[in-house]
Amino acid sequence: MSANENPNPVAAGPRKDFAIYAITKHGLEISEKLRAGLSDADLYASPKVSAGEHALPLSLPMGPTLRETWDAYNCHIHVISVGAVVRMVKDLIVNKKTDPAIICVDDASRFAICVLSGHVGRGNAFTERIAEILGATPVITTASDVRGTLTVDILGRELGWQLDDPDRNVTRGCAAVVNETKVAFVQEAGEAEFWPLDKALPATVEYHRTLDGITPAEIIENGVHKILADQGLDIRCVKSIASIDLKANEPGLVALAEKHGWPFEVYPAAELDQVEGIENPSETVKKYVGTRTVAEGACLLAAGARELTVAKRSYKEDHDKHNMTLAVARIPFAARER
Repeated sequence: MSANENPNPVAAGPRKDFAIYAITKHGLEISEKLRAGLSDADLYASPKVSAGEHALPLSLPMGPTLRETWDAYNCHIHVISVGAVVRMVKDLIVNKKTDPAIICVDDASRFAICVLSGHVGRGNAFTERIAEILGATPVITTASDVRGTLTVDILGRELGWQLDDPDRNVTRGCAAVVNETKVAFVQEAGEAEFWPLDKALPATVEYHRTLDGITPAEIIENGVHKILADQGLDIRCVKSIASIDLKANEPGLVALAEKHGWPFEVYPAAELDQVEGIENPSETVKKYVGTRTVAEGACLLAAGARELTVAKRSYKEDHDKHNMTLAVARIPFAARER
């Protein structure tokens, strides 16, 4: 091997998961235990400690090695003091969106400490895993993790979700959740099981399947007036409104019904899904609420009708941030006997 050849596996390409660094005898013992417990880990050992053939050379000072390995691994595990590691890597840190995670383990393996990239870099998750292998106490200081709330910047990442605009309002969103400000989480697509079933959503987070669930009452009323007028119908002829039972406590619908003195009827998804006369069934809607129809099925049931007077129409305001859908069915009346 020539003097210019690099003995370390840091060639360009996908990152490996773990690099472990040991500079003391006890540190090497801990590192060997970690290497055995992690399926994708390289061990870098100081020439001053006796290491097996599988160990890779670690320069002393460590700077040259760390510069070479920085972008080659998702997580750097140092069995070294936090202060020493911070001084060694401070000039390598660039951006929390790309920086690898750094975890420090003390020489007695009592603590596994997440030092850098806890969220985006998965450092918090790696810390939990390392602590479990060592029987150590994980030390995690990220507010959303220690409080068990939403981690806005990596929400749904394990499901393949990505932020359309990582720089826009993410910090504000994270702060709002951590500070227990009331937040609406609206999921119109994607896996519904994004939140662990054994945990309750934070009390200040409202979960909705559609923006309809948080549509202001005035938007709903504007939509009702507009769609009825477009179809040549008079709002004074409305007898009741109806929807799926998931909307039973929807503030906008409740307020609209109370204002006009209309009964507000709701139906379970299974009953709505069996209604005849639906013109616009949607398998996407069924995936998330259990029925192919809401507006059309609900008005047909409430009217006792077999066909729609107005098939589902959409109404949007505020640059499409809020929307509602409406369908109309006419109550059939039996012909008077002569």
